[in-house]
Amino acid sequence: MVRTEWSIQDIARSAGTTSRTLRHYDAVGLLPPTRIGSNGYRYYDEDSLVRLQRILLLRELGLGLPAIAEVLDGQRDGVAALETHLALLERERQRIGRQIESVRTTLQKLKGGEQLMAEEMFDGFDHTQFEEEVTQRWGADAYRKGDQWWRSLSEDEKKAHQQEQVDIGFAFGAARDAGHDARSAETQAVTARLHEWLKPTGMEISKGYFAGLGQMYVDDPRYGSYDEKHGPGTAEYIRDAMKIYAERNLTD
Repeated sequence: MVRTEWSIQDIARSAGTTSRTLRHYDAVGLLPPTRIGSNGYRYYDEDSLVRLQRILLLRELGLGLPAIAEVLDGQRDGVAALETHLALLERERQRIGRQIESVRTTLQKLKGGEQLMAEEMFDGFDHTQFEEEVTQRWGADAYRKGDQWWRSLSEDEKKAHQQEQVDIGFAFGAARDAGHDARSAETQAVTARLHEWLKPTGMEISKGYFAGLGQMYVDDPRYGSYDEKHGPGTAEYIRDAMKIYAERNLTD
């Protein structure tokens, strides 16, 4: 049976990327070519196309190349991997659907001269309401740094930061729906996103802090929405993933 191959230019054009990007994926070990011809050109077969699709999907989910490499190495079954990606994409479609409904509601109210409700348009996040709690848990300096960082952001940056938190929650739900346990490469990649999401706030993210924050997903009723949105047990799932991540990657 003759295997179909594509040149690097063909693949780049079809995938909407560049030959330079594909060569970089080769250099970091993510996507080596199937073979290199006598003319020095790179060629890719069907397996390479499936792998590239997985890479691009994970990039769309916001994962960095090291995290993508960990996911790909941890799940070599192409069919199972695509099922995981499909679950993630379904979650993303649901999220976009809610955004569409939110914008539609805003338009309807604007056209009808009705009063806009902030809770219908945004998450209603007000970081100042947590000043006392943050100070008690982690000290006045922690709140001061977080407050300064938050106030330094533009409105678009604030919304993007809030949206990333929502996206991470859905990524946890999708990983759980796909059958990945808290120790899996897929779930730990999402946990790494959560860790990165916390970094800009100025908080010192120690092992104890990150694991303690994970416990709040279970203990604090304000985090109950994770179970409502993603199914019973999601809060415990996130807590376990954060504890495992802290033990593997962080220090006190």
